[in-house]
Amino acid sequence: MKLEELVGHVGGNVICCKEGLNKEVEYAFASDLMSDVLTLKNENLVLITGLANIQAVRTAEMSDLSAIIFVRNKRVSEDMIRLAQENGIVLIEYPGTMFRLSGMLYNLGVKPVY
Repeated sequence: MKLEELVGHVGGNVICCKEGLNKEVEYAFASDLMSDVLTLKNENLVLITGLANIQAVRTAEMSDLSAIIFVRNKRVSEDMIRLAQENGIVLIEYPGTMFRLSGMLYNLGVKPVY
């Protein structure tokens, strides 16, 4: 599924890097522990997190992730946007919980990592 379709289905708000919405999403991983994210080797992975700070974007950069969805109405900072733009990482804000979003993505056919 294209990231653009995913955002349309869940009602997320794209904050940064809309040019990356044509990327494919096959897997999702939900975590606030960036050390867990660093162990992943999946391609076409979107990160779901409530950790709205620069470390989430740095982790996505190191893990070659193309998108992060921030849940629970977390807002991204200007520093996060700048770093995401430098690395082409799509940043999305979502008002609901991590649990709700994970279920929605699963129902759309996005696969879990484990």
